[in-house]
Amino acid sequence: MWERFVHDSERAIRASAPKEPSARARMVTERLRAMDEARAAGARGGGKWRRGGKRAPAPPARPEGWRTGPARQDDSGRGARRRRVLSAVGVVLAAALAVVAVNPSAALSWLPGGFGEGTGPSDGAQAASAAPQAPETARPSAAPPAAPAGVPTRGEPFAGSPAARWEAGADAIRLPGAKAVNGVPAARIEAALKGTKEFLVASNLDRGVLEGARPRKALDLVDPAQADYLADLRAGLREPTEKNDPVWTFTRFDPEEVELVGDVRVRGHMTVEARRGSAGKAVIKADYTFVYPVARAGGGDAGDEVTRAIVRRSIEVEAMDPARFRFEEGHIWVVATDSEIANDDCREGDGVIRPRFFADRRTGPEPSGQARDPYDRSRELTGAEGDDECGVVTRT
Repeated sequence: MWERFVHDSERAIRASAPKEPSARARMVTERLRAMDEARAAGARGGGKWRRGGKRAPAPPARPEGWRTGPARQDDSGRGARRRRVLSAVGVVLAAALAVVAVNPSAALSWLPGGFGEGTGPSDGAQAASAAPQAPETARPSAAPPAAPAGVPTRGEPFAGSPAARWEAGADAIRLPGAKAVNGVPAARIEAALKGTKEFLVASNLDRGVLEGARPRKALDLVDPAQADYLADLRAGLREPTEKNDPVWTFTRFDPEEVELVGDVRVRGHMTVEARRGSAGKAVIKADYTFVYPVARAGGGDAGDEVTRAIVRRSIEVEAMDPARFRFEEGHIWVVATDSEIANDDCREGDGVIRPRFFADRRTGPEPSGQARDPYDRSRELTGAEGDDECGVVTRT
């Protein structure tokens, strides 16, 4: 009787004793807690949205652009750049913390990137939701739905992001069929379309440019007759300022701070339309969103935190009838550019995008604008007068 009592007691103690969560479980718990704190901090922020800037008047045109920050951009009467930067706020349910604490292994099995053990019952649904999305041909009518929950890792940098279903790289920038528009020959339209794509690729996908190198190819694509515009771009690259920051046009990171940990996902479309009131001119309008997964430079550990920067670019390029207007063949005439950068630290004039990690969100400028979804491509990027802000984003 005594031996049976001792045996049963030991077995019950072993079964009921609390188990120390693994190192990975503790890491994920801390990450979820940080995400929840970031969401709460963002909810306490006020609203400061102010749109500003004008389209460049007559050629030689200067670009319009937005980037981060609360300060209004002014270009001394030559066309202000529009800037909009959104500081990231992670969105996560507080209940997830309790689930991880009670049953770490089960919670980890839900997360992509190798945290969990086994495949789990939801893998089939996640695989279906990750099927490639059909190319965008026009502005969508709504924001993309929520992606399956997930924490980005080096192995799965797009986990939890709609960009998991987007195409990667330059192949995602598709050109519409070229035809004559408003007196501009089809051959000239085709050349302008190709030049616009090359400019977008050279400005936002070239690995050297992303790591801070000079965007020589992009600069060489601009018509030399746009001397003021080119001089302004080069001045900003040499010495960035609050009023002339190259990130309004070029995507650049500091390689000493962050490194890309995957391909760049791209989504958008390009259209051609007649220039109103001007025979012999057509406008190429390109609107694309680029998603960059990054980790801290020199990490290399599978457990390193991965975050994403989302950059939306809109560019207008003018195509002209060579019989009526003079321009350099093999170049593009940039009329205007607009930009929106999400998950940036809202510092101005430093010449690079500085993505925010969870640990960084307790420091730096406090977001003051209303919350925005950086994946929502249904809204116009070009804004009205008087909107300039450093807001928060609902997801990255």
